[in-house]
Amino acid sequence: MFIEQPPLLFRMLYPSALWRMNKHEKAVYLTFDDGPIPHITPWVLDLLDKYKIKATFFMVGDNVRKHPKEFQMVVDRGHRIGNHTFNHIRGSEFLSKNYLANTDKANEYLQTDLFRPPHGHMRWIQYHVLKKKYRIVMWDVVTRDYSKHLNGHQVFDIVKKYVRNGSIITFHDSLKSEVRMKYALPKTIEWLLKEGYEFKIFD
Repeated sequence: MFIEQPPLLFRMLYPSALWRMNKHEKAVYLTFDDGPIPHITPWVLDLLDKYKIKATFFMVGDNVRKHPKEFQMVVDRGHRIGNHTFNHIRGSEFLSKNYLANTDKANEYLQTDLFRPPHGHMRWIQYHVLKKKYRIVMWDVVTRDYSKHLNGHQVFDIVKKYVRNGSIITFHDSLKSEVRMKYALPKTIEWLLKEGYEFKIFD
């Protein structure tokens, strides 16, 4: 459960970050990390269009540099964009000045006020600097679609087990998640709609 739905103690490390939205509103916030990636991100966009859903994509700056067409597709279809650093780096493994420079480099391409740290790790000073520039968005449910130890059905089961009012749900439009995500995402959307959830994006 620690991974799928972070406990209060972990959330307290970054108290001003968004972990969960309004717990009294039957709504969820669908998010995707690590893209854009050709043939995966467009597939996600087509699926979201099918259900008339908007989502938030936390993008790696270098992927945007390499795949500007897919980046523009996300923007043109009305989805929210977030910064996920330029090289998908873990804050705890880098000097703060280098980590922050990497984030700034990504935002030259992204131009967004949302940030999500890769792996959910930031040094304390990194967090304090970044929260002055961005709304830091974490998650209430991470699907673990990236895990080679799970299959698509198990990823879908994680959503059903942990989702609740206001959940920020994280999938990945990435190569390592492709098979599991492509199985679980359609089923997740249909199940959430059946359960009466509204899909929202960050203001």
